[in-house]
Amino acid sequence: MVRVAVFISGGGSNMVSLLDDMAREGHAGTPCVVLANSANAGGLARAAERGVPTAVVDHRPFAGDRVAFEAAITTALEPYAPDMICLAGFMRILTAGFNDEWAGRMINIHPSLLPKYKGLHTHARALEAGDKRHGCSVHEVTATLDDGPILGQAEVPVLEGDTPETLAARVLVQEHRLYPAVLRRFVTGDRSPLLLQS
Repeated sequence: MVRVAVFISGGGSNMVSLLDDMAREGHAGTPCVVLANSANAGGLARAAERGVPTAVVDHRPFAGDRVAFEAAITTALEPYAPDMICLAGFMRILTAGFNDEWAGRMINIHPSLLPKYKGLHTHARALEAGDKRHGCSVHEVTATLDDGPILGQAEVPVLEGDTPETLAARVLVQEHRLYPAVLRRFVTGDRSPLLLQS
């Protein structure tokens, strides 16, 4: 079994979709820990409800020292011996050193059809650009933000009258489909891109 650590910063809805899928019979991955950068992350309770161990490494005491923060993460992970990391709404940018350590073993979900709209405010940016299609991507994590090899994408139509909030809600439904589907393949060694239609 591939031991999977899931990193979160908030409510963890994508984390829940991953944990629930890994609980299904025949999955080659198993969650070993859910790690958050805040003890207030709502997803911690949701992970505990599912019997998954949790850990917290608060970024605030490190005062911008990302290397020290990541060293604390590495120490926190050691008892759980993860084989890979899934970033699921983890709102911290990781250094090149951490990314290199986990190269080929760390994936992320991003709310746009990469390479479009790296970074934040993706739904508003898609609307401002007049896009007819929007969606989400799962990619390998590299030292460059939202730039690793794409492992899967799911598209949604942009509807007349959409707001960033309505578009985000529709994309989130697809995130919950896409991320588990990509992880299920990834833990078996299949890294061919997956395209889901809404």
